[in-house]
This record gives sequence, C-alpha cells and structure tokens, in this order.
Amino acid sequence: MNKQRYRSDAVREPADGLWSNCLRIDDMIFVSGMTARGEDGQTVVGDTEYEQAKVVFQKIKDLVEAAGGAVDDVVKMTIYVTDIANNTQVWDARKEFFSGDFPACTLVEVSSLAKPEILLEIEAIAIRGCSGDD
Repeated sequence: MNKQRYRSDAVREPADGLWSNCLRIDDMIFVSGMTARGEDGQTVVGDTEYEQAKVVFQKIKDLVEAAGGAVDDVVKMTIYVTDIANNTQVWDARKEFFSGDFPACTLVEVSSLAKPEILLEIEAIAIRGCSGDD
C-alpha cells in the first residue's frame, strides 16, 4: 500500500504538523473535516448551513479531484452540525454536488465547532474510480 498526501490550490492547507487535508492510500481517498473558512483561515464564508455546505462540498470536490478521483467517488461522509433542525439546508446543498447514489452519511449534532460562526464540518471518504467517471 502507498500513502500519499494530495493538495488543491483551491483549499487552504493547515500548518505543517497539524493534519493532512487529503490522503490517498491506493484507491481510497480520505478528506479531513472541512469547514467554510475562507482563504485567510479566519473568515467564515456563508451565514447559513446551506451557504457553508456549498463551500465545504466544493472543497471536498477539489481535494478528491486533486487525488485523482471524482466527486461521485465519495462513498461516505460524516457531517457535524451545530443545529440539526437545519439539516435540510445541508441536503439541498449536497444535491448540487452529487448525483446517482448519494454517499452513505452520518449526521451528528455537536455543541460547537472551532468558531461560533462555523455551523458545520464535513469529512469524506472516496474510492477512486468507483463512480465510473474516472
């Protein structure tokens, strides 16, 4: 097995020694929890779960593609939200990025995330080529 880190110019990388945004082991792609932080790492993009979810799904798409996959290769997501009552906003945003069989998904409400204005965080696992788009 070969483990390799992938980066996307569209997704801000954490400081060295903290974590990897995206790792690929053979055809499996692991994307760390993404939030709607902007390029400066401080500003949060979007005031609603829908707006933030669109930013996060785009980051996941960019990272999976950087690792040689396609967004429809995502097979599992874990979504952390601060208000589960707004889950339909996340589902609405998801429909704009995924087609066919949607990824398996776990939705968890948490008391808070890294900053009060961050409403959700999403991590993903993809298997390169499983969507047939490769």
